[in-house]
Amino acid sequence: MTNAPRPYESYVYAYPHKTAYRPLADRPALRELWADERKDALSLYLHIPFCEVRCGFCNLFTRIGAPDELTTRYLDALDRQATAVADALHARPATGVRFAAAAFGGGTPTFLDAGELERLCDIAEKRMGADLRDVPLSVETSPSTATADRLSVLAERGATRVSIGVQSFVEEEAKAAVRPQRRSDVEAALGRIRDARIPVLNIDLIYGIDGQTPESWRLSLDAALAWRPEELYLYPLYARPLTPLGRRAHPSEADWDAQRLDLYRRGRDHLLAQGYEQVSMRMFRRSGAPREGADDYACQTDGMIGLGCGARSYTSDLHYSFDYAVGMREIRSIIDAYTTTEDFSRAEVGRAVDADEARRRHLLQSLLQAEGMAVEGYRERFGSRPADDFPAELDRFADLGWLDTDAGPGLLRLSPTGLAYSDALGPALFSPAVRAAMASYEAK
Repeated sequence: MTNAPRPYESYVYAYPHKTAYRPLADRPALRELWADERKDALSLYLHIPFCEVRCGFCNLFTRIGAPDELTTRYLDALDRQATAVADALHARPATGVRFAAAAFGGGTPTFLDAGELERLCDIAEKRMGADLRDVPLSVETSPSTATADRLSVLAERGATRVSIGVQSFVEEEAKAAVRPQRRSDVEAALGRIRDARIPVLNIDLIYGIDGQTPESWRLSLDAALAWRPEELYLYPLYARPLTPLGRRAHPSEADWDAQRLDLYRRGRDHLLAQGYEQVSMRMFRRSGAPREGADDYACQTDGMIGLGCGARSYTSDLHYSFDYAVGMREIRSIIDAYTTTEDFSRAEVGRAVDADEARRRHLLQSLLQAEGMAVEGYRERFGSRPADDFPAELDRFADLGWLDTDAGPGLLRLSPTGLAYSDALGPALFSPAVRAAMASYEAK
């Protein structure tokens, strides 16, 4: 068997990554970009780039706090952007516009107060035409912002899923991850979420924290399981550039990889024994729980509309967004520029997705699902077979033991080892062009 690569190269939550985006010289009009796209099953994502604290591992596009009525100015800009996007989508009404799913992410959407959350829902419904009570609506929150009044607004407006980033129920571990919190506050927030009767509760946990042991990991898992969450996400810790943890000294890569891989397997096995099914490397769903949100690594063959300065949008041949940064100063500058923008009718930053990239994206995001990918579905979409398009990559995955040899010829599915190595397999499918663009990106 070929020597396996490191298991934790990169978390692939979207492809191509935003570090491969570049300013679009022609600044195409949204009206033209969406003119010939199917618009009857769109996803809607509203991004709120504010948090009460910056976690040590976080490289998301978010800033700490919002002084000088910044949330009001941000929502004003979001309203202007939504109006421009809705105008572009409805430029040819005969094609029909319908949203099949919605999500509020960040940052922390519940950083907004109850009245601001009402306005956020109004933007989604009254500007964009999304019926939040008729489609799955997922919202991210945190222990300190999951207050009863905010959760009441979300429940009333149709939220079907709330995801809370707990990371660890052990206070010393939370502090080590630069996520200081008291367990009593976490438990109180979980109680308020359950009281709000939102159908799906997801709890995020992280493994690989400095000082974490198999015993303390089990403690966090059992503390989360006590709430019978419909979903659990188990994330490996990464120390990324320009984040607080990225500036610290760390154990050797080999030791850290071994620790994370061991804790992943322990967590996976424990959840499977407790009646959860594995959806992807990270996502576990309680057997029989409702499916009220998009699965991890969803293939997203339909279009995505992203509103907010950290959101991305997808047409069939262009992914676009705004400028991207991780450092606080640059993020503040981008947010400030967004709040003063009046004309949102054109795409500013993005990357074209040609036929080869579309194939890679479909294979990557489908294969990383535990259920695997139907070869016939791929052939129907692209007119070819994955083994014809990616023979070298699939042969290598087979040599590494990452493919399930019992899946049969009509299904490409990862083995348990392949799922464990998802963060190595995903990057292995990046195209040379995307790799080059990501490598040349100047972190800021």
